[in-house]
Amino acid sequence: MDRRTALKQMFIVAGGIMIATSCDFSSKAPTIQLNNVKLNLDDEQLLAELVEAIIPKTDSPGAKELNLHLFVMKMLDDCTSPEDQHKFTEGLKTASKLKGKTLEEQQAYLKALPEDDVFFKILKRRTIQGYKNSEYVMKNKLVYELVPGRYNGAAKIDA
Repeated sequence: MDRRTALKQMFIVAGGIMIATSCDFSSKAPTIQLNNVKLNLDDEQLLAELVEAIIPKTDSPGAKELNLHLFVMKMLDDCTSPEDQHKFTEGLKTASKLKGKTLEEQQAYLKALPEDDVFFKILKRRTIQGYKNSEYVMKNKLVYELVPGRYNGAAKIDA
């Protein structure tokens, strides 16, 4: 074996070890990677139930089916101040008593929260934002016509 091959194999093994140690293989890890907020799988499941309480499934898919809880988590991690992130996680801990409750009980809890509650503001705002920007809404609910739109030569114009 020559020196070049040995060095190449050593770097491949070292890179593999670095990648493997950066992965979190625990069963409590959330399904997406978060850099600033520490949430576990239980928090993610609770968040999925809460966003479903905001936008429940009707004839259109609900928030849980559209994975809006992942959108809320990512926006919380990337676009929220550290102070508000802390307040949100504290609010999520308080709301943990809702895990497994009925949809009506979860909705009643959310309605009872004050409008200026940071947890509720972030949860509601990001859920609605994620729903409006979801693939389902963009493809099935919004009708978009290219500019300048349709031409109707027989339309009367009031002068």
